[in-house]
Amino acid sequence: MIRTPDSVKRYNSAKHRFLRARLINFFAREFPKFFGPVIRERIADELIDLFEKTNPEVKRIKPGQILWNALDKNTRGDSPNRKYVTVVLSVITEEDIEQLIKGTPKSIITQTSIVRMMRETYDQGGILSTRDISLITLRNSSDISKLRLKYEKENDCLIPHTGLLHDMGSTISHKTTIIRKVVVDKKDPADVARECNHSQRAVDRYLKDFFRVKTAYKHNKDKNYIHVVTGIAKHVVGKYIEIINNF
Repeated sequence: MIRTPDSVKRYNSAKHRFLRARLINFFAREFPKFFGPVIRERIADELIDLFEKTNPEVKRIKPGQILWNALDKNTRGDSPNRKYVTVVLSVITEEDIEQLIKGTPKSIITQTSIVRMMRETYDQGGILSTRDISLITLRNSSDISKLRLKYEKENDCLIPHTGLLHDMGSTISHKTTIIRKVVVDKKDPADVARECNHSQRAVDRYLKDFFRVKTAYKHNKDKNYIHVVTGIAKHVVGKYIEIINNF
């Protein structure tokens, strides 16, 4: 029998004062028949990792900023395996106050704040939905959508949000913008993907569907016919037809 070293006998139990060991001991004590030693260690590591990501150091948070748990930008909101990232959002800044002093309408400042928070979230690996913004600002989701759409139209850009990156919701205005930039403005699809915060795969899919609808539309302008032939949703077919007629 191998003799346990004196150093192990003396110091091994000291580890139990630290969080990881305490979590492992908790599962061993409370659920002895459910988890073996390896699983207990993995669960402890995952819990610690989750805690650290959800409660980052806040020493650098400025007045007007908040912590928010946003959906990971690589995870769909309707996925059963959603992941989240903790982000720092600038709800109001010193520049916003300066604009208020100058008499700038609050709707403009609110619009700026909404756009800023969506971009901040995306830069930190997350993505905000309209519902997130409505909870943070205590405003109606429809009002937030109107302000975002107005900004996108005035600045010819797309702001990253769940409906844009994950094709969620009823709006497909981003498809119109992407197709216009490629088909009408003759921009490189790769450049458009970067400008619009989209993957190259998504841009290619929009273009493919657009040209499929366009080809079917030449033969028969009936929306139901195009829907059956292409397998594309009717409301999307209708939007593509609008693009064809406008462009």
